[in-house]
Amino acid sequence: MTEVYQPIEEFTVPGPVRDPDEVIDGYVGAFNRNDEELYVQDIPDESAADWMKREAPFFACADRLLERVYWFRWWTFRKHITSTPEGRIISEFLPDVYWAGPYNSINCANGHHIAEARWLRGGRDLVRGYANFWFRGSGDELSYSSWVVDAIRRYAETRDDGDFAVSLLDDFVRFYRTVEERNMTRYGLFWSYDDRDAMEDSISGSGLRPTLNSYMAANALAIATIARWGGRDALADEFSAKAASLTALIREELWDEDGRFFKVLPLDDRDGILAATDFADVDPSRNVREEIGYIPWMFDLADERHEDAWRFLADPDHFGGAAGIRTAERCHPRYMNRDSAHECQWNGPCWPFATTQTLDAMIAEIRSGRGGVAPGDFMRELRRYAAIHTRRTADGEVIDWIDEDLDADTGAWISRDQLEAWEWRADKGGYERGKDYNHSAFADLVISGLAGVRVEPDASGTGTTLVVDPIADGHAMPYWRLTGLPVGGTTADIWYDLLGDHYGHGAGLTVIVDGRTHHDDSEHPRIAVPL
Repeated sequence: MTEVYQPIEEFTVPGPVRDPDEVIDGYVGAFNRNDEELYVQDIPDESAADWMKREAPFFACADRLLERVYWFRWWTFRKHITSTPEGRIISEFLPDVYWAGPYNSINCANGHHIAEARWLRGGRDLVRGYANFWFRGSGDELSYSSWVVDAIRRYAETRDDGDFAVSLLDDFVRFYRTVEERNMTRYGLFWSYDDRDAMEDSISGSGLRPTLNSYMAANALAIATIARWGGRDALADEFSAKAASLTALIREELWDEDGRFFKVLPLDDRDGILAATDFADVDPSRNVREEIGYIPWMFDLADERHEDAWRFLADPDHFGGAAGIRTAERCHPRYMNRDSAHECQWNGPCWPFATTQTLDAMIAEIRSGRGGVAPGDFMRELRRYAAIHTRRTADGEVIDWIDEDLDADTGAWISRDQLEAWEWRADKGGYERGKDYNHSAFADLVISGLAGVRVEPDASGTGTTLVVDPIADGHAMPYWRLTGLPVGGTTADIWYDLLGDHYGHGAGLTVIVDGRTHHDDSEHPRIAVPL
């Protein structure tokens, strides 16, 4: 069982600014000592520190929990970079699993993979090769639902690589139209089997779900944006209209006005007829608030009419577990009802995959300015997420860990415990299947959330602007630094220092790009730098 996170009473007392190489060597040394290196791909443990120094933006802060997990997640991420005859890809499981595609590939978390990889200094080559694998190689992008086109669009904006996104535009369109052929219903919404949303054995089950519908609205809007970059205005207009239509249906049909939440309209077959179109008439055994109801915010699909949904997030009767965010509300009769032998159920356990999506949704909501989520809410959940990254061994030692799903109240890794009880069955993936599981993101939440980094088109539409708008104010994080961060075709160094007594750049926010220094010492600093 993990140690449940307790709120920080005091931050680390500022001392000498630590040398980046020493920080990374210290963390990697601890991670390597505790590691049972079972499945080695391109970058073994012995090369991890050198890889992290070369590739990962350096992050240090007053909260050693967040700092440690930031580096732990880069340490686990590099384990999943693997060379194939079709180039480098990013894996989800380290051991081979029978439900994977070529080279043990699985597409369901590739949106998370790309969100992380875009911040690596060699991320351009890695993301390009990975995207080509899914759209022009043997990768099965239709195996699970995903927001992959949206993720590639965000990568292209971050790294000024729009030409690459445009080169895949026709592939994106073919992908979208194939999903329409397979999953579109008479209701104008996409149908999905919960297992293919990577959310097997959920309470709501299959139907018109906020998952695939939100992903496809985001993918359509991304296609429209990329089409504009490529000068294909008619295609952009077509996909803008698709995104608008789907967004309207999500807002109206999947929103339970009485329950104040986005929910699933149950439908067991794509070509079937809904038993109920009003949530008041939905079978109570499947009428439930699930964490997937926050996904529309992740892609800016919700509006001010839906803000009430956020009040359920920290409520212990709903999603607020003691250790993490539940995937289904605790008050439902089928919460954590293990009515099947499946080790990976989504009927209440905390899943890092879903927690990442909810934190992404919180970032988008904070940026919207509507007020449904406060910066303190995001920092609370980010710290709680960081705190689950441990496991207590049989000897009682607490070690750094990431796995599949966990009990949201105790922090125990449910899937691992079940697989161990089954004596690591080969048909379930074998020994320590979920160890170092690459099914979620963390570094991106620090970079785009805590530090508030994004790259967006400027007003002229001919260039981009680096925006640094931290969610963490000085009371939430009195000092932090993020340096060697690739943005556009250059790198940025960012420092925040509440009192100005730690880094030597003065109080407030400092951003240095191409030798130019930008500073904001206001209470809520924000800096925008044309790239």
